[in-house]
Amino acid sequence: MPSSDVVLLFGGASSERLVSVASAQNVSTQLPDAALWFLARDGAVFKVTPSQLAAHQRAFENEFDPPSAKAYPTLGAALDAEGQGHTFLLALHGGAGENGDIQRELEARKVAFTASGSAASARAFDKAQAKALAGSRGARLAQAQIIEAGPAKSIEETLRGLLGKQPRWVLKPVADGSSFGLIHLTSADQVSTAAAELAKLQLRYLAEAYVTGRELTVGVTDEPAGPQALPVSEVRLAKDAAFDYAGKYLGRGTEEITPAQLSDAERNAAQALAVSAHQAVGCFGYSRTDMILSVDGQGPVFLEINTLPGLTRASFIPQQLAAAGRSFKSFLERQLELARSRRG
Repeated sequence: MPSSDVVLLFGGASSERLVSVASAQNVSTQLPDAALWFLARDGAVFKVTPSQLAAHQRAFENEFDPPSAKAYPTLGAALDAEGQGHTFLLALHGGAGENGDIQRELEARKVAFTASGSAASARAFDKAQAKALAGSRGARLAQAQIIEAGPAKSIEETLRGLLGKQPRWVLKPVADGSSFGLIHLTSADQVSTAAAELAKLQLRYLAEAYVTGRELTVGVTDEPAGPQALPVSEVRLAKDAAFDYAGKYLGRGTEEITPAQLSDAERNAAQALAVSAHQAVGCFGYSRTDMILSVDGQGPVFLEINTLPGLTRASFIPQQLAAAGRSFKSFLERQLELARSRRG
């Protein structure tokens, strides 16, 4: 067991598990003494070495296959056997790693862990609830409607009704990452195909009216003086491109600019929205809020908040820390400090 009390937990069964592995690779370079626990899709826990993790190639495209035998059949069994006395740095994304389920397991055992607790994680993961909380603090929100899981015919009727209200909509799962399952609805010709896709997935979806403007994202970190916004990033899309998994992690049709080229007023408004959303949801440690800077000149429109945003070498939080002149390692050490203080 490494001398450090830190356990880096990554993997999971969510659609963003590959991103989790890439985050763990980056974090491990900064915390080389941390133990590495890989959570497999079936829930088993594997202990891996830094060299085994580093040797994994093209993490965003290839599943990580640990070379060792599983150490425990479940995370609960692993925590019961070895959890006490450790601080868990969560490099999980999506699913049980971000919706509060794993946080609840850690809380039940009074184990220290980084980032938001189970309640805030659940609130943020539910995009409709996060929108309502941000809106309660004055955030601008896009027109939205929930699409319940059901047969294709029913969903098709709902989609046609949406197009009667606004000409363009963005459809995304209510409770999952937005990198997967993202659908842009721009014409009646797409309704049948989109309805069939939603019927196949059988997930609750959030339909948001498309807001024309610049796509921004802003990290927030908890500091001794309170939540502090990081520099703003902008995502620029090539024509007909979408900020889906390929765009976000494989760089297809996207350009990321940190810090974003904004006026002082635009930057201040974006950062204020991120801090307000962080507080409204009850986030802890750090978060990242996505928004659209609308062309109407009325300020940013809240989209969603992430309690465990990516920590890969190319992710926004590391980009924004660098732009602020802060080291990634000091950020991680601060998160571990906060985790231990919360346990205390």
